[in-house]
Parts: sequence; C-alpha cells; structure tokens
Amino acid sequence: MPDTRPVSPPPDTLQHQLSAAASHLPDGHYGEWSDGQRLRAHWHQFAALEGDASPADMARKAADAACQIRDNGISYNIYAEQNGSTRPWSLDSLPFILPPAEWRQIEQGVAQRAQLLNSILADAYGPRQLLQQGLLPGALVLGHPGFLRQLDGYTPPGGIYLHIAAFDLARTPDGQWRVISQRTQAPSGLGYLLENRLIVSRLFPQAFRHMPVQHLASSYRQLLNTIHRLSPFGRRGDGTPRVVLLTPGPHNETYFEHTYLARYTGIPLVNGNDLTVRGNEVFLKTLRGLEPVQAILR
Repeated sequence: MPDTRPVSPPPDTLQHQLSAAASHLPDGHYGEWSDGQRLRAHWHQFAALEGDASPADMARKAADAACQIRDNGISYNIYAEQNGSTRPWSLDSLPFILPPAEWRQIEQGVAQRAQLLNSILADAYGPRQLLQQGLLPGALVLGHPGFLRQLDGYTPPGGIYLHIAAFDLARTPDGQWRVISQRTQAPSGLGYLLENRLIVSRLFPQAFRHMPVQHLASSYRQLLNTIHRLSPFGRRGDGTPRVVLLTPGPHNETYFEHTYLARYTGIPLVNGNDLTVRGNEVFLKTLRGLEPVQAILR
C-alpha cells in the first residue's frame, strides 16, 4: 500500500518556517499564511519559489532590508520627541500577499468609498442636501476647522474635490476586510509604498519575477495625468502645465516621502517661501524670475 500521509517540508525551507509560525497563531486571529492545516495557495507559491531560504537566509534578508533603509535615508520624523527625532522606516522583510480575487474586492470597496466621500464634499460645498435632510449635523460640517468657507459654492475642475484618499484596513477573525479609518487631508504613503516595493522585490527576486504582482507605476502616471488634465493649461489645451509638490519642510514627519515623490515624478519640490502670488496667479521663484504654476500637489 502506498504511504498517503502528508509529507512535512524540510525544516530549513521557507515553507516549513511559515507553516511553523502559522501553527502558533492565537485563537480569534485570522491566519494570513495558513488556514490552520496548510499554507494558503498564494503563500505556497511564494514559498515554493523562494523555498531554499533557510532561517539564516531570512535573517540576512532582514538585515539587508535594514541596511537599504539606512543607506537610502528612509525615515519617519517624530514631532513629539525632542528635536524632532528621525526614526528609520519600519519594514517587514516578508511581503504582504493578497490573491487577485481578494484584491478586486478591496479595490471595488475603496473606490466606492472614495466616490461617496467626494460626493459628500460636493454636497457640503454646494446644495447641502445632507444637512437639510438631517443626515449630517450642520455643526459637524460648518463648524469643522477643515471646512474652507472661502470655497463655499465653488466647484473644482471636473467636480473632483478628493484627489488622494487613504484607508486603513483590518481583517476580522473570519478573514473579512473592514475599513477602520480613512484619511483625506493630504494622506501620506505614496512614496513609502514605492520604496517598500523596491526593497522587498530585491529580497525575493524569484517570487516577484514569476508571481502576478500588480505594478505601481500606472497609479502615479494616472495621478499626474489627472492633474495635468484638470489644470488651466490642460483644460485649454495650451501645453504641459507646471506642477509643484508643496512640502512643509525637512522637519515634517514624512519629508523623505516628499523628496522621493518629487524625484520619481520629476516635479519641483517647493515650500511656502518658494511661491508667491501676483493677482490671482501663483508663481514659483526661480533664478530666471517668476514662473507661473498651474497646479500644486500638497
């Protein structure tokens, strides 16, 4: 009779390490790697492609990631600490992998929520039907310090009030995704996302080469294309607009991201002192004199 008992992976393989870690999952927690009996399909594929990584190899990968973070100056400044302490960026060397079907669900959900938030902003600065119907308290909107009375009644180009939004997600014990918070006022993360991807892809080249990893560059192109299209130049078809990225300066907690995004997108990084207003137009101070600015990414 053939032996039909399951074969355990060798103890020095990545598959064994993930399986062993999943076996110690506390009760009431969702297992990302394993369903409690075996590795999930996408993690099994990852482990098979990087399967010869021993515990010592994984330790070296973690050290390599820390070295790249230090060498690239990836930091997060802490306002609350004396002198604005700069901390190295924290990054888990293992990627967070989601199967395509699960990502499509998240993508559709956050897109729907972003459209809803944009519609709420359009109503708050326009007809205010939500306030009239009592669905939103008037004091919550009109009394909020973030409500810009100068823009009351103003409709931005394309009717887009919300260009970038970020959502914090968490799993329930049964594996369902839930939104636990949303960030709409100049949310950070676009620069750290790129750097995270670059570092982890270097640590696990086989997996990134053979697994269907979602590319990121198109998202940044879409952001810039939208800014160009909605700027005064873009609406008139007068050519490429001048776009700048506005930063509070080096002491801001995510200043690394500002400089990184400016380099990646090829747009100037400026602070408030680099800009001036003449009439109803914004200008960038340059060695050649004042240059008009058509769009500001904040």
